[in-house]
Amino acid sequence: MIRLAIRVAGPDAELVLAELLELAPSGVEEKELADGRIEYAVYGAAGELPALPDLEAAAAGSLVEIVTSEVADDWDQQWKAFHKPVKIENGVRVLRVRPPWEAPDRADGLIDLVVDPGQAFGTGAHATTRLCLELLLSLEPSGDCVDLGCGSGVLAIAAAKLGWDPVIGVDHEAESVEATIVNADANSVTVAAERFDLRRGGPIPTAELVVANLLLPLLLDVAGTGFAGPAPQLMIASGLLTEQTDEVADAFSSAHGLAELDRRSSGEWSALLLGRQ
Repeated sequence: MIRLAIRVAGPDAELVLAELLELAPSGVEEKELADGRIEYAVYGAAGELPALPDLEAAAAGSLVEIVTSEVADDWDQQWKAFHKPVKIENGVRVLRVRPPWEAPDRADGLIDLVVDPGQAFGTGAHATTRLCLELLLSLEPSGDCVDLGCGSGVLAIAAAKLGWDPVIGVDHEAESVEATIVNADANSVTVAAERFDLRRGGPIPTAELVVANLLLPLLLDVAGTGFAGPAPQLMIASGLLTEQTDEVADAFSSAHGLAELDRRSSGEWSALLLGRQ
């Protein structure tokens, strides 16, 4: 069995990930390296994946490192061992995100959220997702919610479990739309999902709460394109390096009157809570 790993700087990770969808439409293993880079990995039998030497290559206009290695026959169990439950706490609320092979925690008041990491992208392990979940836990539900770039649906599902209703996730990739619906069903919540191109689809879907765990270029595109209706009352914007947060806060403030209400950071990543002035 061959493991093909692609390592890329954090700011370019989403662009490179888009290039990988054709190679691995059912999902990739993702982890954050000690140097701040993101590593995506896919597995396959000999002949199914290119046995490339260690090298640097260009993907999505970004410089990435590609590393191939042979893995033991029990790679599927090792892959499962990599995905551990993630617990997010904010005051009295506790949310636990787990893969389906991990047993639920029956602790009183704990919100259990199960996501299959093999279906799409986003399991709660990445710092930007955790920051979004922290901010979600800090809010009192007051209406509908839209998750822009829903991936596996983890943020949309968390919003639904917390009481936001109705909830919809939009994503450019068909695999993400399907995964969001499947994962929502596994969590016994209702989340609608549909394909939408944030760059070319026209005015952006809006709701009382908009969650956008995207990278800087897409967030600025959203601010520039504008919403298909009134600006959201609240917006969580993440996927940002700490030094990029002021630029995003200024963009949504000047274009849509959304003021910064909260800012959370973890390592080099940050997330913003914006609110209508």
